[in-house]
Formats: sequence, C-alpha cells, structure tokens
Amino acid sequence: MKEFIDKIKPLSVLKERLEGLRKEKIIVFTNGCFDILHPGHIRYLYEAKRLGDILVVGVNSDDSIRRIKGEQRPIMDERARSEMLSVLPFVDFITIFDEDTPYNLIKEIRPHILVKGGDWEEDRIVGADIVRALGGRVVR
Repeated sequence: MKEFIDKIKPLSVLKERLEGLRKEKIIVFTNGCFDILHPGHIRYLYEAKRLGDILVVGVNSDDSIRRIKGEQRPIMDERARSEMLSVLPFVDFITIFDEDTPYNLIKEIRPHILVKGGDWEEDRIVGADIVRALGGRVVR
C-alpha cells in the first residue's frame, strides 16, 4: 500500500518533484472533489493520462468541499478520496488543496496540459489563462 500512498504529496514536495520531470515529460493536470469515485471519473482520468506522461490530480480538501457543496459534504474525507485515486495506475501524483478553485495550484504546478470535463465551458475553466500563457493547452 505504501507505493500508492507515496503518490499523495504536499504541494511543496510535488513542485520539487515536478521540476526534475518537467524538461523531459509532459505534465497533465486535472482536479476535482472525487467524493465517491465512480466509473466516469476513472474513464476521465484514464483519458487525461493518455495526453501526456505525468498525471497530477488536485483533490479539493474537506473544507473546500463544504464551502462549495454544503455542510453535508464530503461523504468521504480527503484522505480516503486521495487514497482511492492513488490505486489507479494512471494517476502519478495527488495533492490536496484547500482553496475553492485550483487557480493557485495550477499557477504553482505549471502543467503543460490542463484537462477539464467536456461539460465545462471554455471561458469558465479556472487556470486556462495560466496554462496558455506558459505555452500549454487546455483540453475538454
């Protein structure tokens, strides 16, 4: 189980790790609550990984989810949600973020590719401006 748990990194450690990979690998980023992981999430993450070499998943913290979705959420705590994602072989790294959006996380990680679900309107994708300014692309 340790090899899976090792995928879960605080942002400071993740940034350092990605710096060493950035020159040779394409870094893909996506995020979500993943509060009850379902087959749609799994397909989405699998397809995201196919776009590059390293898939980083930002997971909303429990506090973040409560602010966004209400006091009854999350159903599963942030650690359980992260551990469930960690067993997926196509997920390379997971980091938990406390903000309501992943904007600052995207700014710090600087992915080559930002992935959001097809239900997101292009102009509403948080962090798209950052990724494009760095020469990256946004995929829906």
